[in-house]
Amino acid sequence: MKTIVTDEDVLGGDPRLDGTRIGVVHIYRRYESGETPEEIAASYEGISVADVHTALAYAFDNPDEIRSIEKRNRKAIERIREDRPVDPAEFVEYA
Repeated sequence: MKTIVTDEDVLGGDPRLDGTRIGVVHIYRRYESGETPEEIAASYEGISVADVHTALAYAFDNPDEIRSIEKRNRKAIERIREDRPVDPAEFVEYA
């Protein structure tokens, strides 16, 4: 079973499963969206259901940290959208 680690050079220091670039917040979001731990584990190569539970346990044990990461991520997305508004002409519809 993987442990949760942080490293400033990977995911900006956000907690993640050791040996991967899979952040705790990514797993937590998918779980909160209704995916089961089994579905989440099956969608990533090299992680087990136990690894997903480890990440979820970390998220539930550290809700303030997870909220802070989510808030920071939302602000980053907002900044990107402000800097480069979506131009509808760039989208191509596929039949």
